[in-house]
Order: sequence, then C-alpha cells, then structure tokens
Amino acid sequence: MSAIARNNVKISGSGSRPILFAHGFGCDQSMWRHVAPRFEDAFRVVAFDHVGAGGSDSKAYDPAKYATLSGYASDVVEIGEELDIQNGILVGHSVSAMIGALASIERPDMFSTLVMVGPSPRYIDDTGYEGGFSADDIEDLLASLADNPLAWSASMAPVIVGNPDRPEHGQELADSICKLDPAIANGFARATFTSDNRDDLPKVSARTLILQCRDDIIASEHVGAYVRDKIQGSQLVMLNASGHCPNLTAPAEVVAAIRNFL
Repeated sequence: MSAIARNNVKISGSGSRPILFAHGFGCDQSMWRHVAPRFEDAFRVVAFDHVGAGGSDSKAYDPAKYATLSGYASDVVEIGEELDIQNGILVGHSVSAMIGALASIERPDMFSTLVMVGPSPRYIDDTGYEGGFSADDIEDLLASLADNPLAWSASMAPVIVGNPDRPEHGQELADSICKLDPAIANGFARATFTSDNRDDLPKVSARTLILQCRDDIIASEHVGAYVRDKIQGSQLVMLNASGHCPNLTAPAEVVAAIRNFL
C-alpha cells in the first residue's frame, strides 16, 4: 500500500509550495481543520493521519516500527517522496514537532522549513533539564492509559487542552483518543512520553519557528526556550493562547504566527 493511501493523505490548495500538517498523540488531521484551510490560497496543503489514527490503515501498525518516533518520521518522509515534496514546510503539533524534526534531519531538501507547535524533546526530567514529569509520573500515566483508556482520556484530555471555560475542546480530544485502538494508543503514548530527542535538535538545519502557549502542562515555556536554544537560528513566538492545543483553541493566533514567519 502506498503511503498516500496508508496515511489517508488529503491534498488541497492552489499554491505550488507544499505545507504538510502533522497531528499529535490522540488526534488526527481534523485537528488542523481551523488552520490548514487558511493556507490553501498560497500553498499546496497536505494533511494526513499517523498510522492508527483517523482514516489511516490501522492494519499497517507495526509495534516494532512504531516503538520510537523514527518509525513515524519514516512515514512522513515516505509521504514526501510519493508527493515529490521539495523545499516543503512541515508543521508539527506536540509529538509531531519532534517527528517533523527527525524527518527534516533525514531529508533537509524535502523539508526546509519547520514549524513546531508545543514541542518537547523529552518529557521526563533529567539533570539540568526540566521536562515537566518524573519517570514515575510517566509510568503512572502510561499504566493508567493501559488500564482504562476511557477514564484516562476523560480526565487527562481537558487538562492537556486547558481553557476550562471552553470544555468542548477538551471533550473533542477525549473523544478522539477514545477512537484509537487501545494497543496502538498505548504504543504511541509510550513512544511519545519516553522519547528523548535532545541530541537531535542541533542537527536540525531547517528554518524553524517554535510556537509556545502559556500554561501548557505538556510542554512548558522552559521547554520551548530549550528547543529554541538548541536549534540554531530558530525563532520562538509566544502565542496569546494557553494550553497545549492552540490549533483548536486559538487557530487565528497559529495562522498569523505561521504566516508572519513564512
């Protein structure tokens, strides 16, 4: 099966330069519905689902391949190869910011511009590094997801999204997580929350924009600054937004920041 079919790739827009939107854990390409269409006037817009999410082919899920983020990055590169993407823009939310970084390192000719929305190269605290979680926190999180995905998504999704005055956004993420096959959700969560891509950041040569929100429990301002400092020449923009999913809660802010950068 081609990557275009496997990953449910959708193409729109009237421009020639490609801009690819990659979603985070528990999501699918619909999470970009308020952002991606705003680029159709000037770009070739590409959206897709990671294997196991949305309309992708879940039968293609390989626990060994997707045990690390490099497996997902290889899919992104394969999509780029099938679409003959050159000098493309890769916009990655949450874990897909790091997946995008890995893809851009592998193929800098394919993705010359990188936009990272709420990135974190490592979620677990380390000596001299504040990731936001202890190793025990992460193991507890993964265990509770495996034990009761419905309860986990119902409790965690609103906290991740933030913006308690607009609970519909947290509910949307919870519903999206619940659609995932539990085995795939557990595998993707472990690949995400136990990843450590700090050493990869200096290898990124793409022109890079980092978008940061206030009160993001998944990727704090400390983490955003860390990513900026490790990627040479990158720019960090604080959005007038809070929580971890500005593509849902503050799409106009995201669109404006990306357009200004491009």
